[in-house]
Amino acid sequence: MANFKSLAKDTAIYGLSSIIGRFLNYLLVPLYTYRISAASGGYGVITNIYAYTALLLVFLTYGMETTFFRFANKEGADPKKVFATVTRMVASTSLLFIALVFAFIGPLSGFMGYPDHPSWVWTMAIVVALDAFQCILFAYLRYSNRPLKFAALKLLFIALNIALNIVFFVLLPDLQEKSPESVLRIYNPEVGVGYVFYINLFCTAFTGLFFIKEMRAALFGNGGEGGYFDWKLIKSMLSYSWPILLLGIAGILNQTADKILFPYLCKAEDASAQLGIYGAASKIAMIMAMITQAFRYAYEPFVFAGSKQRDSKETCAKGMKYFLIFTLLAFLCVIAYMDILRYIIQGGYWEGLRVVPIVMAAEIMMGIYFNLSFWYKLTDKTVWGAVFSGAGCLVLILVNVLFVPRYGYMACAWGGFCGYATAMLLSYFVGRKYYPIDYPLGSMGAYVLIAAVLFAGMTAANRLLGTLPAVLVNTVLLALFAAYIIKKDFPLSGLPVIGRFFR
Repeated sequence: MANFKSLAKDTAIYGLSSIIGRFLNYLLVPLYTYRISAASGGYGVITNIYAYTALLLVFLTYGMETTFFRFANKEGADPKKVFATVTRMVASTSLLFIALVFAFIGPLSGFMGYPDHPSWVWTMAIVVALDAFQCILFAYLRYSNRPLKFAALKLLFIALNIALNIVFFVLLPDLQEKSPESVLRIYNPEVGVGYVFYINLFCTAFTGLFFIKEMRAALFGNGGEGGYFDWKLIKSMLSYSWPILLLGIAGILNQTADKILFPYLCKAEDASAQLGIYGAASKIAMIMAMITQAFRYAYEPFVFAGSKQRDSKETCAKGMKYFLIFTLLAFLCVIAYMDILRYIIQGGYWEGLRVVPIVMAAEIMMGIYFNLSFWYKLTDKTVWGAVFSGAGCLVLILVNVLFVPRYGYMACAWGGFCGYATAMLLSYFVGRKYYPIDYPLGSMGAYVLIAAVLFAGMTAANRLLGTLPAVLVNTVLLALFAAYIIKKDFPLSGLPVIGRFFR
């Protein structure tokens, strides 16, 4: 029981720090969209470069975060030696990556579409290399049961990042307009979106200062057998990590491929502006992603903890149903109050709001795929995860290549939808063979159908009515959905205290 209490406490700290951190970081969206006009394409640059960094981070960590946990917990293993070896490996490959970027910075920045701004490219290259290195250090904190330091450093980075962005995108520009001489030495308006990347580099490097003790132990301690590297251990680790790398690449491409490919596929003069509109509008859909992440943080350890019990399959089936109910409710909440939520981004980006329902539907299918993934995780057939994610990624890329030149960023939204639908369906049907679970498809289908009808009604209200009447109508429709949930699956009569009034 004590172990489960500790697990619950640590899960809460890790989960809350991630969710709160993601929410705080989300506050940069209105800041950027209100300070960077849609027509300038500046937010499109941010969207594009951060998509590259997300993909590169997977390559530069190459599954070593998970590998560290696996090898450090092996019977007879020396965790300090494993930590030192993994850290040295990732540090070496990260340094090599930075060297290659600087060696080919000219053609590289030209290929990415930023020949006049190579500093943007090398700045984010250093950032992603530092991030890869720090991933292992953060993993060591988790291994060492130090969730408070983990959470504190994550939140410190975000708080510092937000503060500096406010300084360089709000305070200094306003001061520059009133008194240009007073900020001449520390602020140049021509840098523009470049400040986003420079601030990120500063915050990442600053966070690294709090890992000096761990870095000293890993890089300069006794981590190898008679040398700097333990090559036998490295060989075993790479053999274990390469499938994880493939799965990670497929997974991250599902999230970033459209934003990376868009500038190459869209030949319109305002391609960067379109990408910025798509990226900003998609952030509204991420509200649901933050909500559902809370469910996932609680659900994953719960499933693994109960995997050996007789009713584990029944638990997975119920968990899937509750997950669907939870996400459909979140979906309808966003649609119901779209006329209010749209003010999160500046009016110049509003034309992209039509992608929000599509992106949210894709997020729901990604969540269902996450729930379905337990069958191959519990049966140690994780290679199927790479197959499903890879197939979904191929579909996403195909949709983008075929339709972005004609339909612009709407094809990006539908590409994500089709990609996650592919992975979800493949995982379900293959899982029926290897680990059959009787999901309550009839009940789940009823929820989807009701949500679809209410979505149509809310969309019509948003289109035909003013803001206040639409919000009132949509609130009633949302209440009807909540009433159906309570009646079918969450009867209030079963709750303590409150239940007395419903019996």
